[in-house]
Amino acid sequence: MALMKDMKLYDGNERILRELAAKGFGPDDPLRVSDLTPFDQYHYHGTAAVDEAIGALGLKPGMRVLDVGAGLGGPARYMAERAGVHVTALELQEDLSDIAEGLTRRCGLSAQVSHACGNVLDGIDGSYDAIISMLCFLHIPDRTRLFQVCRAALRPGGRMYVEDYGQARSPSPSEAAALAHKVQCPYLPPTEQYRADLFAAGFSDVAMEDVTADWTAFTQSRARAYTAARDRHVSLHGEALVDGLADFYDTVAGLFAGGVISGLKIRAA
Repeated sequence: MALMKDMKLYDGNERILRELAAKGFGPDDPLRVSDLTPFDQYHYHGTAAVDEAIGALGLKPGMRVLDVGAGLGGPARYMAERAGVHVTALELQEDLSDIAEGLTRRCGLSAQVSHACGNVLDGIDGSYDAIISMLCFLHIPDRTRLFQVCRAALRPGGRMYVEDYGQARSPSPSEAAALAHKVQCPYLPPTEQYRADLFAAGFSDVAMEDVTADWTAFTQSRARAYTAARDRHVSLHGEALVDGLADFYDTVAGLFAGGVISGLKIRAA
């Protein structure tokens, strides 16, 4: 798990607390979900992507949802407020899970969002109407075990929605090293292998949407915007953290632009 901090998106996660302080929030002040959404959505396109997932999963009030790789809890809180669901936010990294739980408490959503720190490969306690995972599966090379666990955790008729990377072309040695170290993505399956792995785990209805062009544009725009605001970010977070994040954003943008990564939206039942 310590290696995850080599991916600079996950290093210095307390930066969200500095962002809130810069907006005038004290460490224990109540928060609204909308106060957090500029900072707690680590996937692409923020809450618009979560709205799409809500629609794809057909979420209704009272449903139980598992968020695998919940990060700072942004999607979990948003789904709870927007769709009235109960979410278990499963996150491997203890610091992320702890910060997320505190933010959820400050939003008054602890009755709807439960935070759990653990490894999805250890198995899931309970059953769910839906599973969501946003740019987390790319960190998990054991897709056989991962998809078996997810399938077993779904109730009859349950659905899974995933945003993830696929392999658009074989990476060069340097690209593979960047993926494995800077992006913590040691396994990048071609689309048909991804589909085959889902079927092998017992999913019978699989739809995969290629959004590579959109994500290529998004990652390039994100990298440019972060660099353009460097002075502001350094004043708040310091050079080391900012330079690490800038390198991460540039690396991902370069892998997309270089045709290595494909962007996938996956629906499975």
